[in-house]
Amino acid sequence: MIGAVKMGMDIRLAGPKQCWPSEARVDQAWAIARQTGAHFMLTEDAEAAVRDCDFLYTDVWVSMGESPHLWGERINLMLPYQVNSKLMVMTRNSQTKFMHCLPAVHNTDTKLGKEIYETYGLEALEVTDEVFESNVSIVFDQAENRLHTIKAVLVATLVDEHPASRSHAWREYTPARV
Repeated sequence: MIGAVKMGMDIRLAGPKQCWPSEARVDQAWAIARQTGAHFMLTEDAEAAVRDCDFLYTDVWVSMGESPHLWGERINLMLPYQVNSKLMVMTRNSQTKFMHCLPAVHNTDTKLGKEIYETYGLEALEVTDEVFESNVSIVFDQAENRLHTIKAVLVATLVDEHPASRSHAWREYTPARV
């Protein structure tokens, strides 16, 4: 949220008020948005939030480390915000892409997916399989980009900061023979 408004982006967050960021963080985002010209929306109205969006991004609703007795309440709160074909149509933009940081609970093929289905009767949580596996989903491209970013961060943190010693170290490196 803060990064998006700093970049002057149009960011819309939709969810139940119980899950909203702190008031201080929201005030900070509004202040930055006024400076950068960003468009910032925080609403409980999913349809208003997705209208004319280019990307819909969601995250998991239940965490593996979280107590399962909290899941029912969270699922009931979040179900109106599930990314499904109906929500995609509400964007009024046929080019809208779907993003997710993974892992996603989009079917019953995993242990967690089966548990959710057996307990709550839901085949998917934050995104349905029809959206996740569709041509609008760019989740695996997104994951691949993260991989390259992580590799760049590792190289940047593991390489000596002095350019002369860095180039010297690379010239002398010889992989071990197998």
